[in-house]
Amino acid sequence: MAHHHVTSADIAINGDHLDPSKVSKVKNLALGVAVVGSVVSLYLLFFGPVKLQGTYAYSWLFAFYFFLTLSIGGVFWTLLHNVSNSSWGTSVRRVFENLGSTFPWMFLFAIPLLIPHVQHFLYEWMNIHRAAPGSVKEFLHHHDHLLYSKYWFMNLPFWYGRVAFYFFVFTAVIYGLRKLSTDQDTDPNPGTARLLKARYHSNYPLIIFALTITFTGFDFAMGLDFRWFSTMWGVYLFAGAALNSMAVIVLVCTWLKSMGHLKHVTGPEHFHIMGKLMFAFTTFWAYITFSQFFLIWYANITEETSYFLIRNTGNWNIANYFLVFGHFVVPFVVLLQAWLKRNPKLLSIVAVYTLCMHVLDHYLIIIPERGVSLGKIDPKIFGEIQVSIPGAFWGDILAFITIGAGFLFFLIRALGQHSLYPNRDPRILESANVSN
Repeated sequence: MAHHHVTSADIAINGDHLDPSKVSKVKNLALGVAVVGSVVSLYLLFFGPVKLQGTYAYSWLFAFYFFLTLSIGGVFWTLLHNVSNSSWGTSVRRVFENLGSTFPWMFLFAIPLLIPHVQHFLYEWMNIHRAAPGSVKEFLHHHDHLLYSKYWFMNLPFWYGRVAFYFFVFTAVIYGLRKLSTDQDTDPNPGTARLLKARYHSNYPLIIFALTITFTGFDFAMGLDFRWFSTMWGVYLFAGAALNSMAVIVLVCTWLKSMGHLKHVTGPEHFHIMGKLMFAFTTFWAYITFSQFFLIWYANITEETSYFLIRNTGNWNIANYFLVFGHFVVPFVVLLQAWLKRNPKLLSIVAVYTLCMHVLDHYLIIIPERGVSLGKIDPKIFGEIQVSIPGAFWGDILAFITIGAGFLFFLIRALGQHSLYPNRDPRILESANVSN
């Protein structure tokens, strides 16, 4: 139950705004790290030794896609809140929106992945297309029937078109919804018109969201090996994105409350609900992950099993076992405790832990392909096909810190632009006094 009944007198008339002086150091540091890291990364991707260019391309893709899932998860929670018309989420809706608003800025970090020089190391199918003499389709028909059968989807113009669709259309969606929400903060007669409009314009974007999380996974991650496929891939990525974007939301809310913000409008009940959502998606992720593995194992089709054969070779096997217990068993048992979910600090510890498991999950998605693919491109430079390339791990850390700092900068920047909660939303009192 809430500690006390919140009334309109407890709601700040002009909203709850982040004090720039309290976050300027962190924001400026994040920006500085992102800029310096990006300059170093551009050198490594385009001007460094060829071996470093190849290995770092995978590092950059890993870090980019990891943080993209967190951004797109923020969009998902915004859409779901609007469509479900849930009252509890009103108090934290602005955090959903601010997290989602980082999505368009992720396009900056996607730019290197659009350059053929970087794609050369990542996507074998693009190299085949670009090297084909004459008609690509005709060449594939005679030399690679598997890639020929996928030509309708895996062709360069359509690939670039899809990437443009993801970023420009979804940018319009999240910025439109966020503007509807923030405009209400300064409206003397807010009413419900914007709420109904936001609900209407969140219905069809859910379909766009499903396509985006699925096909970004196909285009950026699954495309590393054009021979491999899984019909559960999109749902698998969605489960991880939903779980860990909620973990970020928990951390942001806890951080804001520690600075005296979100006072009266969020309490143990809100964290309890967010903890339950984390628990639900922990279970859902485990179900989807096992289902994907089981179906591929049972069918035993070469084009499908290659993914797990690579990731069950050498030390990757140990990491996979750790992922099973670390990503599911541990958070499942811990998040069963209702008292823990009501404690922001303890729930935040669990949130940090699940994010670490999300890092491992995406590391296993991207990085094991590096030693295999680069070994095919040029064994003299990268060595023969191998489990992993020695020394490449440091590049993974650099890329992760660089894009992570950029993500943090854009998130803090978004938090400081408007009130931290929709203070003129008609449902704010109902949300503040939620009980579950």
